[in-house]
Amino acid sequence: MSRLANNIALVVGGVGGIGGAVSQRFAREGAQVYATSRKEADGASAAASIGGIRAVQADASSSRDLNRVFEQIKLEQGRIDVLVVNAGLSEYAPLEDISEDHFDRTFGLNVRSLVFAAQGAIDLMQPGGTIVLIGSIAGYIGTKGYGVYGATKAAVRSFTRTWANELAPKGIRVNVVSPGPTDTAMMAAASKEIRDALSGMIPLGRMGRPDEVAAAVLFLASDESSFTTGAELVVDGGMAQV
Repeated sequence: MSRLANNIALVVGGVGGIGGAVSQRFAREGAQVYATSRKEADGASAAASIGGIRAVQADASSSRDLNRVFEQIKLEQGRIDVLVVNAGLSEYAPLEDISEDHFDRTFGLNVRSLVFAAQGAIDLMQPGGTIVLIGSIAGYIGTKGYGVYGATKAAVRSFTRTWANELAPKGIRVNVVSPGPTDTAMMAAASKEIRDALSGMIPLGRMGRPDEVAAAVLFLASDESSFTTGAELVVDGGMAQV
């Protein structure tokens, strides 16, 4: 079954990790996917690996870059049916080590990109459009050393509620998927001790896979969730739930 047949989807931060899994799943479900990546070479490689994905180089924290992406989609497709905002970064910094650069860089990518991607997308969306934001359980569990990151993800959850209310009259749904520890390249760079410690905190006894998060995103992006908006779907193996 092609749950996104004839849909035009934009995945901001759609190359590699969770975003890459989302782009690939959407393409397999029939969507024409535009996937942004800050590094042009990474995007080209991802686009070549599977049909239905159009890689676009863009820094998600740059309004100029995002506007260029929207202009391209408007010219080539005339609309956007699904927006997923996945771009983000996570850096360790306890309170005493938080610098202005760390704060601005984290909020710039994790929150600024979210706001202006959503703002640009709704101009190209018709009733029935969907926005899926990628949050994190870090938004409410208070992980030591990740206060700025956690605050950005709390903002994601807050924007989901507000925009779901604001955009409902336009027929646009807004939801958020909040993963727990997920086995991406970034996580693979962590030490075995850290990975084992995280797995030990998860009731299911392992970290999640990017394709498992992508399945949740697909549900919220498709008509299968047509009566769902303002909701948070947690994909964390129970880590922050029990």
